[in-house]
Amino acid sequence: MTAVPEVVTVGEAMAALRATGPIRLAPPMELSVAGAEANVAIGLARLGRRARWVGRVGADPFGALVLRTLRAEGVDTAHTRVDTDGRPTGLLVREDSIGDLASVHYYRERSAGSALCPEDVLPALGPGTRVLHLTGITPALGPSAARTVEAAVARARELGITVSLDVNHRARLWSQDRARRTLLPLARAADILIASADELHLVADDPTLDEADTVAALLDRGTREIVLTRGGAGGSVATTRGTHHAPARRVPVVDVVGAGDAFAAGYLSALLDGLTVEQRLHRATDTAAFAVATRGDWEGLPTRTDLALLDTPAGTTLR
Repeated sequence: MTAVPEVVTVGEAMAALRATGPIRLAPPMELSVAGAEANVAIGLARLGRRARWVGRVGADPFGALVLRTLRAEGVDTAHTRVDTDGRPTGLLVREDSIGDLASVHYYRERSAGSALCPEDVLPALGPGTRVLHLTGITPALGPSAARTVEAAVARARELGITVSLDVNHRARLWSQDRARRTLLPLARAADILIASADELHLVADDPTLDEADTVAALLDRGTREIVLTRGGAGGSVATTRGTHHAPARRVPVVDVVGAGDAFAAGYLSALLDGLTVEQRLHRATDTAAFAVATRGDWEGLPTRTDLALLDTPAGTTLR
């Protein structure tokens, strides 16, 4: 019998091709799996929490890769659906440019993930689940996926499940105006809101307010915790009891893709562990440090044992 998941994430996982140079020059490519919600599920599983990812994949080798990867990482895929209507698994192609610049090309229109529907997701939520984690990426995929996210939030509210929403705006998927119209009602229902500082206006009733006033307005509106990711400056959490800040861990930066998902996984794992808001924030910056210090969206995510490695002296060899 499958154990009840503590966290359910909903979204699209894709095959990911990473080019080692400009695509027009036909460089070697590395194949992996990507998707914000899947990344968070992997991060939670590595930190010892029971995580379930719900989505759709195509009946193709890329879909098999997604499922194999998630299952190997200990993520529950019992409610994931293999699309039988010919829709393919989505594809992401990343192209590294000069310095640390990178471009991401999406091939996810009419993908299996865009056809996600409420009937796929609602059975995956039940008593015992503590957190529903969503991002602003999924509703950008199409009307069916947007309805699914809305239905999942409504069911979570009925069951008393904490709703976590990472704004995670993707400009290549939809405009800011369209994103705001869809994300604003979702954010109003969220208990935990995760965003970068430049995304806050997308979920604020008054988008003209500055950061401090926006955070105050969101707390007044009923959001329990506002978690702000600040890249190399770390992060902060605001509640009605005050605001906490934590600097980023200083590690060699190899790849920043997936850092926000790592941050979210660390924060939610600490929430489930019953840690204080300040301790959650430090866990989040620790997991983000592991993500940026390694290549790939999720490959460098830490286990619970790994977290202690950040406090070892530089140059230490563990024997």
